[in-house]
Amino acid sequence: MTRGPASPVLPGLLFPAKARDPKDLPVPISSPPIATARSAPLRSRVLIVDDNTELVDTMRAVIASGFPGIAIETAQSGAAALVMAQKGFDVAIVDVKLPDVSGIDLIRPLRAVAPFSEVLLVTGFASVDAAIGALRSGAFAFVLKSFRPEELISIVEQALTKVELRQERDELERRYRDLVDVTDVLVVALGGADEVTLINRKAASLAGTTGDQALGRSFLEAWIPAEDHAAVRAALATTRGQIRAAEVETGFVDTRSARSSASALDRPLDEVGSIHTSPRAKRIRWHVSRSRESGDLVYLIGIDVTERRALEKRAADAEALSAMGELAMNLAHEIRNPLNAAVLQLHLLTRNLDRIEADEVTRGALKDRTRIVGDEIGRLNRLLTEFLELARPRGIAREPVHLPRLADEVLDLEEESAKGRGVTIVRDLPDDGCVAIGDREKLKQVTINLVVNALEAMKQGGTLTVRVRPEQERVLMVVEDTGPGIASELLPNVFDPFFTTKEAGTGLGLSIVRKIVDQHGGDVTIESERGKGAKVIVSIPIGR
Repeated sequence: MTRGPASPVLPGLLFPAKARDPKDLPVPISSPPIATARSAPLRSRVLIVDDNTELVDTMRAVIASGFPGIAIETAQSGAAALVMAQKGFDVAIVDVKLPDVSGIDLIRPLRAVAPFSEVLLVTGFASVDAAIGALRSGAFAFVLKSFRPEELISIVEQALTKVELRQERDELERRYRDLVDVTDVLVVALGGADEVTLINRKAASLAGTTGDQALGRSFLEAWIPAEDHAAVRAALATTRGQIRAAEVETGFVDTRSARSSASALDRPLDEVGSIHTSPRAKRIRWHVSRSRESGDLVYLIGIDVTERRALEKRAADAEALSAMGELAMNLAHEIRNPLNAAVLQLHLLTRNLDRIEADEVTRGALKDRTRIVGDEIGRLNRLLTEFLELARPRGIAREPVHLPRLADEVLDLEEESAKGRGVTIVRDLPDDGCVAIGDREKLKQVTINLVVNALEAMKQGGTLTVRVRPEQERVLMVVEDTGPGIASELLPNVFDPFFTTKEAGTGLGLSIVRKIVDQHGGDVTIESERGKGAKVIVSIPIGR
């Protein structure tokens, strides 16, 4: 039967012992063994453990002649062998009967010291059961005395080859792990139950965990939003069933966001993000694949497309606004003229109501109706003004703007309105270090919109908190309310034109805020949960 070079063998069982004394070996110590010299792997070390000094010298001579340059160490007891093994070894040749321990019992301690090593057992008395027991204990081979020199050299060569292959495999696996860890893409391997069996550093970082903590956890339940589970399961089923790669895009949930309630001001700026929903939200494009040899093991290679999707959305919004702008400029004059005429006629009508002969009830009802018409005309006028503001391409000024003072001015303007709504205003506005470069009037418009939105959200009273502080190369302004909050499924749409949750809202206020902040090279995000209020974070480049 043909054996591979790294397969464990029992040559001693094929060549039964005829003598049990070193002097009966086929080749004397002083004679060169009849064998071709091998080149031992670089820095290979052999440890011989036997209390028979003559046999030790014989084996040393045989191995040295078969492997020129190989390092050979010897020990006469198990305790001495364990001390010597600390220096490192590749192959240990151990006599079964030692003064202080059985050679079989020495296998595991030696392998614990040198995990990639191999142990050859040598004995003059052995049975097949003993040989099988030795192999089960981790021995590479079981050699019976007496053996021919070429047999010993062949076995040692096989053991050294196996050790070298194991070391090469470990080195390749280490390089593979390092490569997987340093790559900028997400790498995840899933077992048959979709549990994580491998996760690289990039994926673990985005998931808010560590590699050790992620292993064994359900990938879908832990990090994929529920609405994307079906798509991921379909991709996995396609890959496992047809061994065909699949593509799927999903959200990727950082589990820390559910556990942490820290303010955005307590986090570094790079965690605030530049997308317009929760700063923890991520979109990942996954390539799902497996090989025939991998069984149920599936690899997911992911690319973070969060910023790309945000830029695509901004580009689409900008294109839509550009089209709206051209339409708005053409219609503005035609719309404003009839609106102004309607306001003038309504004013005259209101004055004439006092002159008509009618009872107070009828006159009051007519006045209510004219007031409603006036309010609706005013709403149309505001809508047109905001629409033009959003769509009109216009540059901005570049001057130092002290954001705490600007926020303080806006809060002073809205203080009476806040009192009327039962809202308490909390100001955290430092004096220094919060100067941004931009258009003061535009930034004031941003602040007014955010403060008014927060006040209107708190119909039953509450607390409005405005904070400003420097953060690295930017100034952060946070406007936070204790109102009813915004449902998570609505957050991605709050900056879309004409999207509103207010009964009489135009849906353009936050769109204008985003446009102005974009013009300043800044970012705006919203964090909110239903029933827990809302927090708007504006980030503007700092001024020098």
